[in-house]
Amino acid sequence: MSALPRLVVITDWRLPRARLLSALERALEAGPEVAVQHRHPDAPARAFLEEARWLAELCRARGNPLFVNGRLDVALLVGAHLHLPAHGPTVADVRPHLPAGRLVSVAVHDRDEALLARGADLALVSPVYAPGSKPGDTRPQLGPEGFQALAASVPCPALALGGITPERASLLPGAHGFAVISAVLEAEDPAAVARALLRPAPLFRQERG
Repeated sequence: MSALPRLVVITDWRLPRARLLSALERALEAGPEVAVQHRHPDAPARAFLEEARWLAELCRARGNPLFVNGRLDVALLVGAHLHLPAHGPTVADVRPHLPAGRLVSVAVHDRDEALLARGADLALVSPVYAPGSKPGDTRPQLGPEGFQALAASVPCPALALGGITPERASLLPGAHGFAVISAVLEAEDPAAVARALLRPAPLFRQERG
């Protein structure tokens, strides 16, 4: 089984491609615990696959994990792990089709979705705070207490997603790690932000031990 990432940087293809890939490259400098999730819901299938190939090359060269959002076929074609959005195929649906060692992450927004996370390796629990990449998002925010309660109900490690910054990360000691978009991709120094986001979780594990 592959090691679980503690930071997932989700793509935002509204950014210029060169800027996006440069920010991802810098973020991956923070180490092997940083993963990329390829998300581009409006992309045609062929363009989505081509983007996945760019990202797979970027991650493979540095030894970092790549997750593909919602497309089992693309994940298989580029040798990536798989992320399952809510209201789509379940872990039980896709696991038999994945090679040994491939990870499956799932989106979790409430307790019903937490129950469907059985068999997943990671859960991306959101929205903890208002997402910086979605200024019009009107979903209720979980906040630290809501995140901790929902994270405790999933049967796998939970990453906090939605408005996460290094400052807010320190308020979420129950998180295995974090998933972010704008906090890293729009940072002046993506590597520094990625390193900062990787710091809180080891303290939590040490305290529990």
